[in-house]
Amino acid sequence: MKLIALTFLPAINAFTTSGFRSITSHEARSSPMAVSSSTGKKSQMDLAADFESTSPSEVTQDQAEVVLVGCGAPNRGMGWYHAVQMLEGRCPSASLDYIIEPWFLGPGATSPGGPEFNEWAETIKSEHKTTFLSSVDDLPPADKPRVALISGRTADNPRLLGECIAKGCKCIYLEKPGAPTVKELEEMKAEAEEAGIEVLMGYNKVSLIYNSKKRLCVQPVLMLQRCMVQLCIFFVLKNVCKYVRKTREFAETVPGSHVTFVSNNAYENTPESLGECFERNAEGMLKNMAIHELALLVSFYDVTVENIESVTADKEFSSMQTLKGPSGKEFTDFDKIKFTIKTKTGKEVSVQADRCGGTDSYATVSDASGEELFRYWMPDEEDKKNVQALQTKYPTAMPYFFTQDPDYVTVKERVAKHTVTGDEAEGVATIGVAVETLRVAEYLTPTLMEQLQ
Repeated sequence: MKLIALTFLPAINAFTTSGFRSITSHEARSSPMAVSSSTGKKSQMDLAADFESTSPSEVTQDQAEVVLVGCGAPNRGMGWYHAVQMLEGRCPSASLDYIIEPWFLGPGATSPGGPEFNEWAETIKSEHKTTFLSSVDDLPPADKPRVALISGRTADNPRLLGECIAKGCKCIYLEKPGAPTVKELEEMKAEAEEAGIEVLMGYNKVSLIYNSKKRLCVQPVLMLQRCMVQLCIFFVLKNVCKYVRKTREFAETVPGSHVTFVSNNAYENTPESLGECFERNAEGMLKNMAIHELALLVSFYDVTVENIESVTADKEFSSMQTLKGPSGKEFTDFDKIKFTIKTKTGKEVSVQADRCGGTDSYATVSDASGEELFRYWMPDEEDKKNVQALQTKYPTAMPYFFTQDPDYVTVKERVAKHTVTGDEAEGVATIGVAVETLRVAEYLTPTLMEQLQ
């Protein structure tokens, strides 16, 4: 099976395979979610711990035909790192047969990153059976189950989704955030549903899972109240599972506890570095870097646009700048932001994101007086050995690739295996979750910008 890579914004939907219908936006926004346990015996934390230790099953026969759409520059593009993992054979159910890169194989061939990409492409073509194309339209008919991995520019995703559907993709793996706007993401969701195509999301902190009886259920670990059907939500990735599970587990032992999720990138704190970041991620920090944290808030803390009572920016920490990107155009975004959300149902939680904060992310638990009692890092000590090995192997690559390396492998393997065998893609979120998360991001961005002016 071949995998097609494309980058998409998160959206909300329920699986339509195995006879389950998609929920409507009205249902998703007005109906409480039914909650049930898949075992009826273990606690929510026991269930999370069990799932944390699972790994993808290896395939002994067929592979999915993977089409990666939007590779990006070597050592910088998320699509490039997806390709590296598959070419190294770390996703046994995925055969990376096609890489589609419209920019570097077209008008951007001599632009920054272009020569490096084309040199890398020549090496890959000589060592593997991967075909490089400049357009989805150039794909031949699929002769095996085909999955597209969309990891390109967010603004291109609505068009790329339609093109991939037209080229016979059975399943689409859409990288966050999925689309520039909620409206576009909802339209993409509807287009895929009409074509009978499943869209799974590259969220590596919150995911959906089906139990062995093919019944949708909700593990209490992740409470998502937006769906009318019974969704089974769980942690898909080992690092993230530990990072979130251990934090929430400790918070439950502290009366009046307050959780803060902290996400860091390692860009240089210069106008040139941040300007390039702002232009390349033009959808903005909350739709890009911090989208995973917002998905956690939607899933665990009842955060929805309708249920937000207040959002307050930490003005002392936060910073917003207007900078020129490589094109000369100006972009306004947060280079760092911290805010606290209070919900109408009594929940309170904080998020902190810093483009220049370093390579590691973490979560903290404070007591009612504000004293920090607990901090858990991602990666933890157990995972740092893998990070160090990858840093040695790819010394100029983006640091965040390495901290989440096992997570990326797990999601791709499960999506590819699902495409081949029809087995449920355990722990992988649907486009439906992405829609609700993007709604929150669109609400928060202007609200926080106004507070910082």
